[in-house]
Order: sequence, then C-alpha cells, then structure tokens
Amino acid sequence: MERYREPKYRTIYEAEENELEMLREKSEKSYWKPAFHIHPQFGLLNDPNGLAYFNGEFHIFYQWYPFSAMHGMKHWAHVKSVDLVNWKRLPVALVPVEDYESHGAYSGASLEVAGKLYLYYTGNIKYSAMDRSANQCLAIMDKDGKIQKYENNPIINGVPNGYTGHVRDPKVFEKNGRYYMLLGAQRADLSGAIIIYESENALDWTFKGELNLQIDFPESVYMLECPDYFELNGKDVMVFSPQGLKAQGHDYHNLYNVIYVTGKLDIDTLHYEVEHYQELEKGFDFYAPQTFAGKNNERLLFAWAGMGEINYPSDQEEWAHCLSIPRELKIIDGKLVQRPSGALKQLRRDSHSKTITIESGTKCMDQGIGQHELEFEFDAVEATRFGIELFASDTEGLVLEFDREKQTVRLDREKFESAFGGEYGFMRSSDLRIESCVKVQVFVDHSIAELFINDGEVVFTARVFPKKDSKGVKVFSNGKANCIYTKHALKQGIIR
Repeated sequence: MERYREPKYRTIYEAEENELEMLREKSEKSYWKPAFHIHPQFGLLNDPNGLAYFNGEFHIFYQWYPFSAMHGMKHWAHVKSVDLVNWKRLPVALVPVEDYESHGAYSGASLEVAGKLYLYYTGNIKYSAMDRSANQCLAIMDKDGKIQKYENNPIINGVPNGYTGHVRDPKVFEKNGRYYMLLGAQRADLSGAIIIYESENALDWTFKGELNLQIDFPESVYMLECPDYFELNGKDVMVFSPQGLKAQGHDYHNLYNVIYVTGKLDIDTLHYEVEHYQELEKGFDFYAPQTFAGKNNERLLFAWAGMGEINYPSDQEEWAHCLSIPRELKIIDGKLVQRPSGALKQLRRDSHSKTITIESGTKCMDQGIGQHELEFEFDAVEATRFGIELFASDTEGLVLEFDREKQTVRLDREKFESAFGGEYGFMRSSDLRIESCVKVQVFVDHSIAELFINDGEVVFTARVFPKKDSKGVKVFSNGKANCIYTKHALKQGIIR
C-alpha cells in the first residue's frame, strides 16, 4: 500500500542547506529557554524515551521534530550525563529512514541485555491522514555509545487482530527469566487497552494477550498511551496515560492525563490486582512520564513538560517544550510520591535564608532571577488563605494558594500577558490536608515551575512565559503566618 506523504514527514537528512543552522540561531537567544531542564536546541520535543543508567552514565532520549514547533517526523534525540544535572548533547540517535518507520521513530523504552542497551521503539506507518499501522522496532547501543538498528527489524510486524493501528510505546522488562513488552493500544471498538508480548531472548516476540487491569474506565477513554511498569517497595506499579478521560472534581482537567496504579501483577494470567490508583500529577504540563532504575537502583522519572494540541508562546521562536527535572519515586502510606532527585543539589551555587511574619497582605521576598530553587515552610498559620506568587511583577504572577477552610491547594497561571491553554482552564487544584505546617519546594527555570507540596504529596508542573521583568517572589496571607524562606541560585546544567 502506498505511504502517505506531506511536507512534515522529512528527516534531518533532507534539510536544505543551512536550514538547521538558521533554526538554531533563531531559537538559541530565547529568554524562555531553560537553563537546567533538558530541552531542544530548536524544533519540538515531546516524550522522554529509552531512559537508562548504562555503563556509568545516564542516557536520556526524547522525541524530536527538528523543523518547527509542531508534531512532524519524529527522531530520537540523545543527551547523556554522569551526574543527572550536567548534560551533554550527542548526535541524533534514531533517524527514521527505513520503510518500517516511514512516518517516525515513535516512543519507547530501553533495557540492558547482555551488556548492551536495547532501545525499543515504535515505527509509525501512515497510509492516509486517518489510516495507519505500527511496527515495533529495536536499536542496540554498545558500551562505546555506537547505536545501530537491529538487522531483523521490525521485531513485531503490524498489530494483532482486534486492534487499530494505534499500538505504540513499548516498555520491556524481565520477570521470572522471561522478557515482556507492554504496549499502549486501541481496540477495534475504539476503546483503550494495554497489550503484552513475551520473549525468551528479548528479540523474538509472541503476542501473549491483553492486560486485565480491573479498572472500569469510562467509554470516553479511547487510548492508553505510554505504559510503564516497575516494582517498588514490594508493590507492582504501573503508570500510563489514558486519553479521553473527562474532568472529575479536582482530577483530569488536562487535555490528556496520567494515572498510576499500585497492586499485584500476575504476568502468567495477565491479571492486575488493583489496590489503589489516582492521577499522578496535578499540574498543567505533565505527560508521557517514563521511569528507570538509577545509579543506586532508585526509581527515577522524567516526563514531557508539555501537552499535545496546544500552542505554546515559544512556538513563534521555532522551539517547544522541555522535560521535567528528574524525580525520585517512593511509596508512602500506600501512595506513589514524587520528589526532586537529590542530585539536583549539585546545581546550587549560592543560598540564603530568612524568616518573616506576615500579619495580612503581601510581602515581596525576592526580585528573583531566571533560574532558582525555592523552599518555603509556613508554620503557625492563623490565616485561612495563604500562599506564594512566582514570576511576580505588577502585572504578572503564578499563584499557589492554600485554603484551610476547604482543605485544598490550587495553582493559577492566568495572570500572564502570554497566557495560553485557556480552553482547558487556567487553574489546577487538589485536596490537601492543611495542618499547622505546610512545606513547598519549587524549581523555577525561565519558562517552567515545578512545585512539590509537603515532600511530594501533591505536585504541580506549569509552563509559563513571563515578561523579562516578571521575576519576583512574593508570599501572601489573609491573617498571621510565619514563613521560613530559602533561595538557592542554580547554575546552568545543559549545553544550549
């Protein structure tokens, strides 16, 4: 069958003379470019892929379309680090030039096998704007960093009966001496599912069946993307991204959302006994997270700090999106908690603290800089409402507000000249038990803020695009509140 073609389906090998250099020059001076978050030099970044600690180094791959801030022919870009904070850009890892990946090297994960890093990914195929298929593919990286596509690709040709061409995002793991591949899928009736293949050698795969998740998703859910699986504290944990969830109370207000599930996986019967599930993150810009085992076998997570089908202000500069900071996952009181990786402390270059008491109103804590880590501890709070404002100026600000009467926390990003995404609302919120002490840790990096409440009990990720003079940090309350405030100036962590 003839393949579908349009201009956005071209690779970097088809770039015109000086085209990539011109794109780089246009975007490199952007004030909104992050300093320590992984981001594209130009073009569009989305899902993190192939995350691994391999041969003494951290390797992060990500979806990349080079030619503009849109979703086109996806490549795998590649950065590495020895410490999780200082990143080096490497040559593009996967360029989709083969017939089995004719419309992009889509997302996937990695697994170390026999001393090599196996990179599993989906080869996207399109026959028309609406008709598509998918192949599961493999590339192999040796200890010298050389990456080659597997000579017998695709390792899985097409999709199994009963499913549409929306089958993608392989996650491979070893369990009980066998290898298993999770894939996000869409059934023929246009409902979402996770399917599983198995293998004895991580190369030759047989369809095993569909995972029985024991979650009654509404009929609106049409796809389960980016499945991730790991074991933590004796629990089997899955993270995935259901498409089509409708908003419920404080939950699921983004176009696409992410949930996690804890329980027990019986891989032989494909039965998952669910103990608990909930939305993983409460922010605006968090999708397609992927986890991996770190240097000390800790469970680390990166996510795409963006959202599909929304126009971002940086699009006009021919670049879009970044990844989250690395987060360490823990299970506390039966729930999955995200905390900033301790490795990020290496970014600190200057710190200072102060203690204040607010009787009522707003106090300016700092004029701020483009990149910093902030810690707040509100104690002995008598106010019913209190909080912080980031990227603050006379006209702009990202507002985090705690409400003791409602026992909620909310984040509001409407107050920006370059506000965006209003069709999905400018506010996100969560239930939160607010007692005498509330802690907030924030990472600010030019056009992104990641906020961790009470050691990761609630987490918000928000992209914002402030004016250059919107750098202030304020605290506010409607009654007496004591606040300990610590600011850490942070250095740049990635080659721009």
